[in-house]
Amino acid sequence: MLLLFVDARYKYLESTREVIGVVIYPFQRLTALPGEMMGQISVYFETQNQLLEDNQQLRLQHDLDAAQLAQLSAIQAENAQLRILQELEQRADYPVQTAEIVYVERDIFKRKLFVNKGSQANVQAGQVVVDDAGVVGQVTRVYPWLSEVTLVTDKDHAVPIQVLRNGLRAVVFGSGDIGEMALRYMPVSTDIVEGDVLVTSGIDGTYPPNLPVAKVIKIERDPAYPFSRITCVPLAGVDRHRALLIVSGLPTLPKQPETTEASVEPDRMKKRFKRRKP
Repeated sequence: MLLLFVDARYKYLESTREVIGVVIYPFQRLTALPGEMMGQISVYFETQNQLLEDNQQLRLQHDLDAAQLAQLSAIQAENAQLRILQELEQRADYPVQTAEIVYVERDIFKRKLFVNKGSQANVQAGQVVVDDAGVVGQVTRVYPWLSEVTLVTDKDHAVPIQVLRNGLRAVVFGSGDIGEMALRYMPVSTDIVEGDVLVTSGIDGTYPPNLPVAKVIKIERDPAYPFSRITCVPLAGVDRHRALLIVSGLPTLPKQPETTEASVEPDRMKKRFKRRKP
């Protein structure tokens, strides 16, 4: 009691208290250390779990943002292509209408697709299908609300063309490969070089003239063979775009003149000569 009175009244034991505090401080830290360590461990695991949850949420958000960005980029590209098609539709010298691809032929050996315009939209077999880059194909079969389009790369498809550089006329054939076409039966001496652009000639009355079709990328000339091997690539997006243009009508060409007697007589003479020949 005397020590308490003296300490409270005269503050004589301050130095003693400080010395004692310094001596027992390590023991206080040792006794408090397990609790502090447990608290820090608990905070570490709580923080780690929170970080993992936040990381997972950020990853999910990143994936959603990436998907939306990719969708936005696709929509922007499609809108740009639709604007170009709309401009072409307004500038075209012949009637056209927009169509959208809804199906693609499941047979990998057939280069065909289906669009959402049919006989209800006055689509007819034989009409040409184009995009903003050139000729895509031709309507080969028409249903009430769908039309079948055969691509220019189909192995049974042929397009009358002319070389844009010199006006040389020829026929380009599909090869069955989505990215390859061929110029067949061209003599070795034909004036054609790599990089030449092939456009429709318009002489068949089906394809409008001067529509880009393909580009020459490879020419193989072998003197042992009478014809060159010429490989081309289609210029149109035969495997890319979703919106296309159907050419609904072309200028009517005059009818081909009928065969006259003067032209028939040589054929008759040839037939008689063949019969008399032993």
